[in-house]
Amino acid sequence: MPVSYPVTAYSVLNALGNTTRDVVASLRAGKTGLGPCPLELPFEAPTGAVRGPLPPLAGGLAAHDSRTARLAIAGLDEILPAVRRAVARHGAARVGLVVGTTTAGLARTEAAYRERGRAGTLPADYDLHRQHSFGEGPCTVVSTACSASAKAACNAIRLLGAGVVDAVIVGGVDGLCQTTLRGFHSLEILSPEACRPFSSARRGISIGEGAAYLLIERDGDAAVVLRGGGESSDAYHMTAPHPEGAGALAAMRAALDQAGCRPDEVDYINAHSPGTKLNDLSEGRAVVTLFGGAVPIASTKGYTGHLLGAGGATEAVFSVVAIEEGWIPASVGSDPVDAELGLDVPIARRDRPCRNVLSNSFAFGGSNVSLLFGAAGGGAAAGGKASA
Repeated sequence: MPVSYPVTAYSVLNALGNTTRDVVASLRAGKTGLGPCPLELPFEAPTGAVRGPLPPLAGGLAAHDSRTARLAIAGLDEILPAVRRAVARHGAARVGLVVGTTTAGLARTEAAYRERGRAGTLPADYDLHRQHSFGEGPCTVVSTACSASAKAACNAIRLLGAGVVDAVIVGGVDGLCQTTLRGFHSLEILSPEACRPFSSARRGISIGEGAAYLLIERDGDAAVVLRGGGESSDAYHMTAPHPEGAGALAAMRAALDQAGCRPDEVDYINAHSPGTKLNDLSEGRAVVTLFGGAVPIASTKGYTGHLLGAGGATEAVFSVVAIEEGWIPASVGSDPVDAELGLDVPIARRDRPCRNVLSNSFAFGGSNVSLLFGAAGGGAAAGGKASA
């Protein structure tokens, strides 16, 4: 049965800006946030680092302090007024929280290990269970690599559909750390220059950091609704995607089927494409199979870098913005577009109504998720609210 859950608020924080307004303005302007990596590395790797200091956690949260936790709180602060209204309306027991992450507090653990090497013991203020994971409290954490926070949205659909809750805060957060950057470098897919998704000159991915949240309710005043979520697990390879995009194709079809939406009703696809040859070929083949290559498809990773566990929620917000404001962002770094892919990749912003937008998030191990967002009431949205 088709679903239609209003997205009543959202917030986003990443290399494009420290507020939702700034992030959206940079996206609209086609301005990348990629730049020099703030971490010390023995190789070149531009990253999407959040600018400026992140204040330490205070009060009862101080014991959980880590960079990822700071990103999580900084991103959440902007959406808190809407969350409080949802709690007042539905009751705290009827509001869920599902957050996706990949590395959690790994950067804090790395720092503690380095300090141990100098002092011989772990720092007195380090607590593995509080600072490395989000495993405490009345919440659910999804950790399926790069599909994590997109899967969080699918969990929200199930929680709402089963009547367990009346509202769900869906989020994603990840921070930069040595393990991630060195790991992707060892796989030989980390680009020495800013990533160039779908470009014939692409050389690999760029890593970013950030946080994003969406408040999804059973009903409410919103310009955009979550219409469907499709998931698949093709398990083709530990790190490589299926060469024909079988898992990606299955996820996209499942999202459209849940929404009762035809492929020709999709106006824009926010691609997973991180800028590797295999991922671009795999996703491109899946898209051409289902849509015929006619629908505009752009990757926003040229703006933010690959946000790992925060990627799905961030790109979900970007999809909502495309519907609310009526424009498709330029696929930064894609020029010249790889003609062999057979895709319509915009290299400049396109101002046009968007009724339905599909957002793809594909992860290691063949964990694939597609989310379909649509204008409330079926028509193109206009003048929606940014975060509230």
